[in-house]
Amino acid sequence: MAESSHFTEAEYYQKCFDSRAYMNNFYSRPEGHSDENNYLSFVLGCLSRIFSTGEYKGRKLIEVGSGPTIHTVISACQHYHELVLSDFVDGNREEIKKWINNEEGCFDWKPIIEYVCELDGKSSSDVEVKLRQKIKQVLKCNVLLENPFHPESIEPADCVITSLCLEAACKDMQLYTDALCGVTKLLRPGGVLVMVGVLGETFYRVDEIHFSCLRLSKENIEDVVSKLGFTVQEFNIFSAQDQETNKVSDFEAFFVLVALKTKG
Repeated sequence: MAESSHFTEAEYYQKCFDSRAYMNNFYSRPEGHSDENNYLSFVLGCLSRIFSTGEYKGRKLIEVGSGPTIHTVISACQHYHELVLSDFVDGNREEIKKWINNEEGCFDWKPIIEYVCELDGKSSSDVEVKLRQKIKQVLKCNVLLENPFHPESIEPADCVITSLCLEAACKDMQLYTDALCGVTKLLRPGGVLVMVGVLGETFYRVDEIHFSCLRLSKENIEDVVSKLGFTVQEFNIFSAQDQETNKVSDFEAFFVLVALKTKG
């Protein structure tokens, strides 16, 4: 099953998404996949800078749609007491739990953790221990539901991160808007939203398996975020270096957005 003729929705991911192949292909080194020219270094660098100031901190951080990965919370873990990770795909949650429990054969995140810790000026061994201790829950989530964690109710967090999730889950802008609305309800007034995503992408591949992506522009995202009552603090963009040689995706740019929820 190399390609889907329609938008690849939740059950396709449950059936076809190879969590370990995804990590091996995109997260085995700090630069990311060789076809995508240092996109991962850009993301990790942005997250390091965003959280190293200490401006964003609190009791709880929730990541919505973690995939099988932990890289987006490495820099943040120093500033929050409790981390909640989540994903729709069972295999993705299992991979995270294997790493938390340091099970034999779990994915090796050390190269990424060491890279981030060098940026942050922290000891990688200390951060690895703290990260495992602070991830308190790995929940099933479905961003197409009004409450992504239904039937569970989660107390609003001080920070919500979502990375490469909504554009892969939502086939049109209405669904994307509704999904982001549900995600932002997980955030307390005055809290910070950190979004990592792609612009101009319609597909990506994990080995030979094709997955769809909603094509987004910077203007699309700014418009939705603003309408949901957020003030954008920064919108960092990393443009594709050589789209002609990229066989694993057709992204035009990666972005890292930081926005504050209007206090109510």
